[in-house]
Amino acid sequence: MSRRTSRPPRQTAAGTPAGCPCGLAETYAACCGRFHRGESAAPTAEALMRSRYSAFVQRDEAYLLRTWHPRTRPPRVEFEPGTRWTGLAIVATGEGSAFHSTGTVTFRASYRGGSLHERSRFERVDGAWVYVDGEFLD
Repeated sequence: MSRRTSRPPRQTAAGTPAGCPCGLAETYAACCGRFHRGESAAPTAEALMRSRYSAFVQRDEAYLLRTWHPRTRPPRVEFEPGTRWTGLAIVATGEGSAFHSTGTVTFRASYRGGSLHERSRFERVDGAWVYVDGEFLD
Protein backbone atom coordinates (compact mmCIF):
# COMPACT_ATOMS: atom_id res chain seq x y z
CA MET A 1 0.00 0.00 0.00
CA SER A 2 1.24 3.41 -0.80
CA ARG A 3 0.93 6.44 1.41
CA ARG A 4 -0.08 9.59 -0.38
CA THR A 5 -0.31 13.10 0.81
CA SER A 6 -3.64 14.83 0.40
CA ARG A 7 -4.23 17.56 -2.10
CA PRO A 8 -4.83 20.98 -0.61
CA PRO A 9 -8.50 21.68 0.11
CA ARG A 10 -10.63 22.99 -2.73
CA GLN A 11 -11.22 26.71 -2.59
CA THR A 12 -14.01 29.00 -3.62
CA ALA A 13 -13.44 31.88 -6.04
CA ALA A 14 -12.89 34.10 -2.99
CA GLY A 15 -10.00 31.85 -1.91
CA THR A 16 -11.68 30.36 1.16
CA PRO A 17 -11.85 26.57 1.64
CA ALA A 18 -14.85 24.95 -0.03
CA GLY A 19 -16.90 22.16 1.53
CA CYS A 20 -15.70 18.59 1.67
CA PRO A 21 -15.63 16.59 -1.59
CA CYS A 22 -18.33 14.36 -0.06
CA GLY A 23 -20.82 17.21 -0.45
CA LEU A 24 -21.11 18.37 3.16
CA ALA A 25 -20.41 22.00 4.05
CA GLU A 26 -17.52 21.29 6.45
CA THR A 27 -13.98 21.58 5.15
CA TYR A 28 -12.25 18.39 4.05
CA ALA A 29 -9.98 18.51 7.13
CA ALA A 30 -12.92 18.72 9.55
CA CYS A 31 -15.12 16.26 7.64
CA CYS A 32 -13.67 13.25 5.79
CA GLY A 33 -10.05 14.23 6.38
CA ARG A 34 -10.28 13.26 10.05
CA PHE A 35 -11.33 9.73 9.04
CA HIS A 36 -8.58 9.52 6.41
CA ARG A 37 -6.01 10.59 9.02
CA GLY A 38 -7.27 7.89 11.41
CA GLU A 39 -8.38 10.36 14.10
CA SER A 40 -11.75 8.61 14.37
CA ALA A 41 -13.85 6.01 12.58
CA ALA A 42 -16.92 6.85 10.53
CA PRO A 43 -19.91 6.52 12.90
CA THR A 44 -22.45 5.41 10.26
CA ALA A 45 -22.50 3.56 6.95
CA GLU A 46 -23.38 6.84 5.21
CA ALA A 47 -20.43 8.65 6.80
CA LEU A 48 -18.17 5.81 5.66
CA MET A 49 -19.61 6.02 2.13
CA ARG A 50 -18.95 9.77 2.05
CA SER A 51 -15.42 9.32 3.36
CA ARG A 52 -14.69 6.61 0.81
CA TYR A 53 -15.94 8.86 -2.00
CA SER A 54 -13.60 11.59 -0.71
CA ALA A 55 -10.80 9.01 -0.61
CA PHE A 56 -11.39 8.29 -4.30
CA VAL A 57 -11.25 12.03 -4.99
CA GLN A 58 -7.99 12.24 -3.01
CA ARG A 59 -6.71 8.91 -4.41
CA ASP A 60 -6.11 7.67 -0.86
CA GLU A 61 -5.55 3.96 -1.51
CA ALA A 62 -4.51 3.20 2.08
CA TYR A 63 -7.83 4.47 3.48
CA LEU A 64 -9.89 2.66 0.86
CA LEU A 65 -8.18 -0.64 1.62
CA ARG A 66 -8.37 -0.09 5.39
CA THR A 67 -12.15 0.44 5.15
CA TRP A 68 -12.82 -2.52 2.82
CA HIS A 69 -14.17 -5.75 4.33
CA PRO A 70 -11.34 -8.31 4.65
CA ARG A 71 -13.54 -10.88 2.88
CA THR A 72 -13.92 -8.76 -0.30
CA ARG A 73 -10.85 -6.46 -0.19
CA PRO A 74 -8.76 -6.43 -3.37
CA PRO A 75 -4.96 -6.45 -3.15
CA ARG A 76 -4.86 -2.87 -4.40
CA VAL A 77 -7.10 -0.09 -5.70
CA GLU A 78 -6.92 0.69 -9.40
CA PHE A 79 -7.61 4.38 -9.99
CA GLU A 80 -8.75 5.30 -13.49
CA PRO A 81 -6.25 7.78 -14.91
CA GLY A 82 -7.86 11.07 -15.81
CA THR A 83 -11.07 10.46 -13.85
CA ARG A 84 -12.14 13.66 -12.16
CA TRP A 85 -14.88 13.15 -9.56
CA THR A 86 -17.28 16.10 -9.45
CA GLY A 87 -19.96 15.31 -6.86
CA LEU A 88 -21.74 12.84 -4.63
CA ALA A 89 -25.50 12.51 -4.07
CA ILE A 90 -26.83 10.12 -1.44
CA VAL A 91 -30.07 8.70 -2.84
CA ALA A 92 -31.13 6.40 0.02
CA THR A 93 -29.84 4.70 3.14
CA GLY A 94 -30.99 1.53 4.87
CA GLU A 95 -30.03 0.91 8.47
CA GLY A 96 -26.32 1.64 8.97
CA SER A 97 -26.65 3.71 12.15
CA ALA A 98 -24.77 3.28 15.42
CA PHE A 99 -27.47 0.75 16.41
CA HIS A 100 -27.05 -1.55 13.39
CA SER A 101 -24.50 -4.13 12.28
CA THR A 102 -25.25 -3.81 8.55
CA GLY A 103 -26.41 -1.06 6.26
CA THR A 104 -26.83 0.04 2.67
CA VAL A 105 -26.20 3.34 0.95
CA THR A 106 -27.49 4.08 -2.55
CA PHE A 107 -25.61 6.93 -4.18
CA ARG A 108 -24.75 8.61 -7.44
CA ALA A 109 -21.13 9.68 -7.84
CA SER A 110 -20.57 12.06 -10.72
CA TYR A 111 -17.39 12.42 -12.69
CA ARG A 112 -16.50 14.53 -15.66
CA GLY A 113 -18.33 12.77 -18.52
CA GLY A 114 -20.72 10.54 -16.54
CA SER A 115 -21.84 9.10 -13.26
CA LEU A 116 -21.81 5.91 -11.24
CA HIS A 117 -25.02 4.78 -9.54
CA GLU A 118 -24.52 2.09 -6.90
CA ARG A 119 -26.14 0.48 -3.88
CA SER A 120 -23.29 -0.34 -1.49
CA ARG A 121 -23.43 -2.80 1.39
CA PHE A 122 -21.62 -2.15 4.66
CA GLU A 123 -20.97 -4.22 7.79
CA ARG A 124 -19.34 -3.65 11.11
CA VAL A 125 -16.07 -5.49 11.72
CA ASP A 126 -14.62 -5.15 15.22
CA GLY A 127 -17.00 -2.22 15.78
CA ALA A 128 -15.95 -0.25 12.67
CA TRP A 129 -17.97 0.20 9.48
CA VAL A 130 -16.42 -1.34 6.36
CA TYR A 131 -17.48 -1.54 2.72
CA VAL A 132 -18.49 -5.05 1.64
CA ASP A 133 -19.57 -4.72 -1.99
CA GLY A 134 -21.88 -2.88 -4.30
CA GLU A 135 -24.45 -3.38 -7.00
CA PHE A 136 -24.36 -1.06 -9.98
CA LEU A 137 -27.72 0.43 -10.83
CA ASP A 138 -28.65 1.67 -14.34
